Amino acid sequence: MSIQKTYTIGTRKSQLALVQTNEVQKALQQAYPNSEFPILGITTIGDQILNKPLYQIGEKSLFTKELEVALENKTVDLVVHSLKDLPTTLPKGMTVGAILKRENPYDAVVIKEGLDAKSLEELPKGSIIGTSSVRRSSQLKKAFPDLIFQDVVCMGSSLNYFYLKESNTRLAKLDKPDGQYSALILAVAGLVRLGQNHRISQILPSNIILHAVGQGALAVECRDDDIHIIEMLSVLEDKDTRLRCTAERSLLKTLEGGCSVPIGVNTNFINGQDGQRMLKLEGSVAKLDGSTIIHAEAMKHVDNDGIDAANELGKEVSRILIEQGARNIIEELRH
Repeated sequence: MSIQKTYTIGTRKSQLALVQTNEVQKALQQAYPNSEFPILGITTIGDQILNKPLYQIGEKSLFTKELEVALENKTVDLVVHSLKDLPTTLPKGMTVGAILKRENPYDAVVIKEGLDAKSLEELPKGSIIGTSSVRRSSQLKKAFPDLIFQDVVCMGSSLNYFYLKESNTRLAKLDKPDGQYSALILAVAGLVRLGQNHRISQILPSNIILHAVGQGALAVECRDDDIHIIEMLSVLEDKDTRLRCTAERSLLKTLEGGCSVPIGVNTNFINGQDGQRMLKLEGSVAKLDGSTIIHAEAMKHVDNDGIDAANELGKEVSRILIEQGARNIIEELRH
């Protein structure tokens, strides 16, 4: 880009969203020093609903709809999302122009200050663990039947419900002396981006809990006919993250799941016997009470760009899950 131009970046107004958008802005500014990238904060439906867990609301585009309206009417030129908030089917005329290198996608345990425990295993029987995610609670109920997992009122992945307006103290709800929670389950990526690494007591491995589709990844959405913006965003693209998230989102789309369904995934690259690079995808679907968790996995070669293979891998794992009864669990949850 040889001429100076202004490109407006749309984002939610939450602290985490702004931190993430600043990361994108900084990368674009460094790549295109002759241009400007102002940020426009936009309030979404999900940001306005403060008294219900996400899975009780039912809206698929809680944190994206208003941003995409601004993109469509050209109020903004691009939009930054947490990829796990972005529905698998985008509105007509929209595309994911770039997916950035993924932060740690796993879930973390944050234990209340003053407690001696360093992990869920060390907490006393009957301890109350807070989480806004049915995916987390359903899997962890199975792994830790002696602990009590309860909903906390949340605002998606933003962690805003821990930023109390009166004191602006992070994680204040957890650390209150008379608070009911002994620990919270949160995304590692959100804590890292908010500078709360030191509060991570335990990172839960994939043999305990599979993470959310797209968790830890940032996506930049733009208009699909804006070739200039798409070319510009190529400097942000991380191919490995794109492949992993393509497989995960393909699984979710095939299962017709969403934030109200306890679907977990995990993806990794491994070396095949023939020396070719392979992408492995694990997927799970659970009943809300944790009584049943079905699991499936598969691998595929991802030569060249590998997008088609990653897409097919997601479909393959979802088909195995369906054969084991995943659709029955999903329909049961919806009714």
